[in-house]
Amino acid sequence: MIDVNDLRKGVTFEYDGSLYKVLDYSHNKPGRGNATIRTKIRNLRTGALIEKTFQSGDRVQDIRLDHHQAQYLYHDGDLFYFMDTETYDQPAISESLLGESAQYLKDGMEVKLTFYNGEAIDVELPVTVDLKVVEAEVAVRGDTANAVNKWVTTETGLRVQAPQFVKVDDVIRVKTESGEYLTRV
Repeated sequence: MIDVNDLRKGVTFEYDGSLYKVLDYSHNKPGRGNATIRTKIRNLRTGALIEKTFQSGDRVQDIRLDHHQAQYLYHDGDLFYFMDTETYDQPAISESLLGESAQYLKDGMEVKLTFYNGEAIDVELPVTVDLKVVEAEVAVRGDTANAVNKWVTTETGLRVQAPQFVKVDDVIRVKTESGEYLTRV
């Protein structure tokens, strides 16, 4: 058992018979009474996002997770297939469990898979990923009154705000944690 005060972003725990991963965390201490811990968590079985508030002193069950290096292969319908680089097993993870992470996956990409009791439940992406731009808004010359950004669509379907000089067929580097444009490659 772990105290809810020890919950941080990325921690996985068991609560009411389900597995959850902490996506966001805030600790609130009012003038009187116990502190509250507000969390935004994802159910790792269904993919549902839940906002849960715990009272200071509550406890949740910690779990043992295994991590394996894997390579993303392909997706077929709702399932995304990976290959464990050591055992050559090919576990699949549903799109609902991956959430927004699915928009960063490219064929052959190296990722870290998280397993619980032999079942693949989560994927950890690299910090940045390079994606090819397939669609970009037309830049209007002299339009600098507003932010000098435009929306571009990458090969994986991810939409990113990028500078006006980015055009179709450029390769851009995107931060996987926030989805923000970093640089043109």
